[in-house]
Amino acid sequence: MSKDNREFDIIVYGATGYTGRLVAEHFVRHYGDRNDAPKWAMAGRSLDKLEQVRDEIGAPKATPLVVADASDPDSLTAMCNRTKVVLTTVGPYQLYGDELVAACVATGTDYADLCGEPGWMREKIDQFHESAQSSGARICFSSGFDSIPFDLGVFMLQRASQEKFGKPCSRVKGRVRAMAGTFSGGTAASLTATMKAVAKNPKLIPILSSPFGLTPGFEGPNQPLGMVPEYDEDTGKWAAPFIMATINTKNVHRTNFLRGFPYGENFKYDEMMLTSPGEAGKAAANAVADMLKNPFGAKPPKPGEGPSKEERENGFYDVLFIGKTGHDDEEIRLGVKGKYDPGYGSTSRMLAETGMALLDCKAEGGVGTPGSFLGEDLVKRLEANAEISFAIED
Repeated sequence: MSKDNREFDIIVYGATGYTGRLVAEHFVRHYGDRNDAPKWAMAGRSLDKLEQVRDEIGAPKATPLVVADASDPDSLTAMCNRTKVVLTTVGPYQLYGDELVAACVATGTDYADLCGEPGWMREKIDQFHESAQSSGARICFSSGFDSIPFDLGVFMLQRASQEKFGKPCSRVKGRVRAMAGTFSGGTAASLTATMKAVAKNPKLIPILSSPFGLTPGFEGPNQPLGMVPEYDEDTGKWAAPFIMATINTKNVHRTNFLRGFPYGENFKYDEMMLTSPGEAGKAAANAVADMLKNPFGAKPPKPGEGPSKEERENGFYDVLFIGKTGHDDEEIRLGVKGKYDPGYGSTSRMLAETGMALLDCKAEGGVGTPGSFLGEDLVKRLEANAEISFAIED
């Protein structure tokens, strides 16, 4: 069936889960009866739970509800044939995502998720990139805090570098200046699933450890990995390892790869979290590094758990990107700032707006990233509808 004739613009699959519910809330809260409101539906395994969540979030009684189950491929295919875009929060994706990606590719349906599981992502790239190109399906991984602020932050910095210097930055640093947020059970479950997958299949180790794990056939220069605390000369502060760097850096390099290397084939990029100057900053950076050995503590949250509404609304993040062309003193800086808890309050808005941007996307199909498919179009949507800013700094 042609996408133009499908019943819905967007289906939120997993709408009864913690994050899926937040995505549905964004459509209710932000679009409501607006003229540009999409035709959207909520999907999940249980009709009763869908009805309950629909009523609890204040969605109209007429909001369509679709029953679909990750263990029932026919139900997923039927769901995909009804919509232009599927937004899925049903993870870990390596456990529950295979059949949905396959159904989207087969039906030419656009797809976006919150995946931060690079081993599974590489498997889907190898399995489906060419067939998605043929069907026109745009499979857009990592459409939340991992990795949109970083993927698009580098994208916008490089655009600005081209405009200012006539060339891209060959070296970019991503530095998290501040962040307030918490982990959910879904994040903990994804990490656990990844570790189990590595134990069963050691061939995943090179993919997980390489910044170029998502660029099959291309291996760029050695990268600064940011795995140990260091003093950052460009900010005058100590920097600690950043837990999400391993997935974000891979997505940044995949965007560069899929767009034909606008950042250059010798592009270098890393991410770290800033603390403060002096001995206090050094001690804080070392403490962060120690914490990352067991990020969830003795009692990790269970799937379905996450920050409270107050925690989500009080959360925020502030990321600085520093780019250098390698010539003279050519340097450019860009800040990405977002309101709300980064992993959930902001992530839910990012995923929803990725879906909206995909509706207008003209890029060819394939397995890609928000940066490779959407670029500046998504930046504009996030600034207008998700309270995220991308701004050049002096």
